[in-house]
Amino acid sequence: MRRRYIVEALLKEVSQNLQTYNIPRASREAQLLLMAYLQKDELWLLTNQKSEIEVDNTFFEWVDRRSKNEPFEYIINRVSFYSQEFYIDEGALIPRPETELLVDEVIKNVEDKNTKMTFVEVGVGSGIISIILAKNFPNARFIAVDISPKALLVAKKNIEKFGLEKRIALREGSLLGSVDEKIDYLVSNPPYIADNEPLETNLSYEPKNALFGGKIGDEIIQKLLDEVLKQKIKLFSCEMGYDQKDKIQNYLQNKEIKSLKFYQDYSSFDRGFTLKV
Repeated sequence: MRRRYIVEALLKEVSQNLQTYNIPRASREAQLLLMAYLQKDELWLLTNQKSEIEVDNTFFEWVDRRSKNEPFEYIINRVSFYSQEFYIDEGALIPRPETELLVDEVIKNVEDKNTKMTFVEVGVGSGIISIILAKNFPNARFIAVDISPKALLVAKKNIEKFGLEKRIALREGSLLGSVDEKIDYLVSNPPYIADNEPLETNLSYEPKNALFGGKIGDEIIQKLLDEVLKQKIKLFSCEMGYDQKDKIQNYLQNKEIKSLKFYQDYSSFDRGFTLKV
């Protein structure tokens, strides 16, 4: 069923609805939902406040979902990362801006953009990291692993969208259990939150196996470090929790490595590292 509204009046109604459920920035949220639904930009919204439009039940279902704190990205099934638009759904973690820094770190560490290296990503999620790296290294091979079949379906859609099916191989499995090939560069944004850490309401919609890394939080990172040392993988770039730098340094203290460098996020918190073996 479609209903006719004046843009200004509809935004006011939706904003009041969201305010009732204590959604922060309710007016802005109303604008974002309507722009996404109509597939219009900010300029259109500003210049069409008095215009009449039609909306159907889908739009009001979106509003209802947002009123329950469901993440905006899951509602519209779109997310922006590295200036590209990707498909996203509940099966995969919503990419954060800080993860762009992990991609930057990998690009920085490979001088030859025409390299024929084999990259492996553990915890592919929506596929955004492997896809951006594949676009930057056109001759490289990628193997992307995830334990979640739902996440792999999301990644598959994005890989197909960018026409990278022949260059990014998706595999279901835990850590490197499904990878027999020699790995030149291991990349991961693993779960690194401690199991008992309280989460914000909106995070309750995201996959738990992509958030929680164990009782302490860094257990999966340690397992990946063990694999890197065991297989003598030359390069490993990994995102981590802001408070995990000391633990990682201590874990590698007596190991044979060439270098360990940490990088910070936009708020100057420690956010990841690159290990060279």
